[in-house]
Amino acid sequence: MHTPTHARNRLIAPFVLITAATLLLTACGSGSGDAAVTAAGQADRIPTTDVVSALKKDEKAAKLLPSGTTNLTIAVSVSGQPPGTSILDDGKTLAGQDIDFANAVAKVLGIGLRTEQASFEAILPALGSGKYDLGVGNFGVTDERRRTIDFVTYINDGQGFATRKDSKLTKVTDLKQLCGLNVATGAGTTFEATLEENTHLCTDAGKKAYKVQTYNEQGAIWSSLQQGRSDIVMSTINGLRYAVAHQQGVEFLNEFHRLDVGFAFKKGSTLTPAFQAAVNELIADGTYARILKKWGTTGSAITKSEISPPEVKAP
Repeated sequence: MHTPTHARNRLIAPFVLITAATLLLTACGSGSGDAAVTAAGQADRIPTTDVVSALKKDEKAAKLLPSGTTNLTIAVSVSGQPPGTSILDDGKTLAGQDIDFANAVAKVLGIGLRTEQASFEAILPALGSGKYDLGVGNFGVTDERRRTIDFVTYINDGQGFATRKDSKLTKVTDLKQLCGLNVATGAGTTFEATLEENTHLCTDAGKKAYKVQTYNEQGAIWSSLQQGRSDIVMSTINGLRYAVAHQQGVEFLNEFHRLDVGFAFKKGSTLTPAFQAAVNELIADGTYARILKKWGTTGSAITKSEISPPEVKAP
């Protein structure tokens, strides 16, 4: 879940591939389209099961589109780690949960998508300027974002924590538990915003503030944790669960705060009713469940799509 923030300790790190040399990956055997990763460095295959191409246009949903809509430009953030968007071995094909949902909705609406890659931080501002019609990148629906962006929800993900197995850290229920630690997270994300906004909790309690370490790539985050430069990682629940399942020596601690995730549009977009109807059609016909099963995210299922619902605040 990504949002523009002003980081105090931004570390612009180069992309670090998750390889056996730095992160010893374990076999997962998650079904069709997946392959185990070995210590010899064999590439972990991204699930490629086709769950979209057989979909047919739904005339009722398509009629909700603005008149004359045949193609849309979608901005996609590439994280390099499933279930987020990754690039397949051909060096050009994008694959990931967001891509499957976008392509499935396009099929239901009978429209084409022009896909452009963009950084997390660039997508939301570019929607307002009209550069893109919509964006995907596991964007969490927050009250702050809803002031300038409209959303159509399709999953429920959220914030969580992971650390090394040799760490003494336990379930994080209060950010004051992080005082004095180095916390790694993604640049321009809701995690960065949450951490930065709450560093005062430590100093208010007379403790040393935690340090927020932000990186532009997931590989760099995990490298920092494995090499001991960071003590803990804060990221998406689904992303953490996937990463932990594919690495030795790290463990998922807990979910911290659940958050709806949606397609992002400029405020007042006339596209949202059609996209909402299309997502609800995918839920009804079973395609939705197949997409979640493919990416191992069934725990993030929603029962219906909503347009810019209020943020559910953390307890």
